[in-house]
Order: sequence, then structure tokens, then C-alpha cells
Amino acid sequence: MRKRAVLLAAMLAASPAALAHGDATDGKKPARKGAAQPVEEKAFGRPGDPKKVTRTVRIQGTDDMRYTPAELTVKRGETVRFVVKNAGKMMHETVIGTMAELQEHYELMKKFPDMEHDEPHMVHLRPGETGEMVWQFTKAGEFYFACLIPGHLEAGMLGKIAVR
Repeated sequence: MRKRAVLLAAMLAASPAALAHGDATDGKKPARKGAAQPVEEKAFGRPGDPKKVTRTVRIQGTDDMRYTPAELTVKRGETVRFVVKNAGKMMHETVIGTMAELQEHYELMKKFPDMEHDEPHMVHLRPGETGEMVWQFTKAGEFYFACLIPGHLEAGMLGKIAVR
């Protein structure tokens, strides 16, 4: 337990990006039970309402460090349910973001490869597991999804999302 507390303290000191994993409250009081949670808008959109999904996209990640499909086009404003399957025999994850955000997160993952993920734009999957993300793309642009486990991004585990 002490080792985990020391690791968490090191992560928090290392980078503000470490806070992106739901580990901090930013000094705000916890929301009342039953109160609506504020939706955090990112450069690439915001968590989507599962009741407003306009389509489902299935993505498969494999041990050859590739995603299928590797390129997607979505409409601005569209809410997409991503069903992501780890078809490999090793751990993989899928994180949606801008290239700059993914690179920043990747550098953090290289320092802390066992950090936990609980953001709505990420799934961390053991071999054979399937996970879901529901995301609304509120802005046009070019965004990405990647596996940020150390070594996987360099090996090419990256996909592109064009929002028009």
C-alpha cells in the first residue's frame, strides 16, 4: 500500500497530465449524490450521452500493433459508440485525443506504465477483452486514437479520426 501511495505522489508531482486520470478533484467539493456532473469539454469533444449515439464503430487492436479500421470519418456533432476489442495476447489500450495530448500521455505512460485509467475517452484492455467509449465530436478537425502502452505507439498502434 505504501508503494502505491509513493507512486501516486510521484505521478502527481511529475506532471499535471497525471491528473487527467480522475485521481484529483482540483480542489472542488465532491458533487452531491444524484447531482449532475459537469461535462469536461476537450479539444476533440466531450463524453457522449449513450442515449444519443448515432452510430457504433467497432475497432480491433492486435499484437501486430495495428488497429482495424485505422481511419474513421465522423460528422461534427455526432455521438459515436466505440466498441474496442483487444484481439491480441498482450495488454492494449485505446485513447482518443489530439496528437499533442496523446504524446504527453505517452511520455507519462513510459514513466508510469501501470497507472490506472478511468477517463471516458480511454479503454485499457486485457487480452480478449472488449470495452466501450461513447464520445461526441463537437469540433471539426483531425484527431487520433492510440495505444499508449510503452513501445506500442512507436510500433504504429495509431489511428486517425477526421471530423467534418
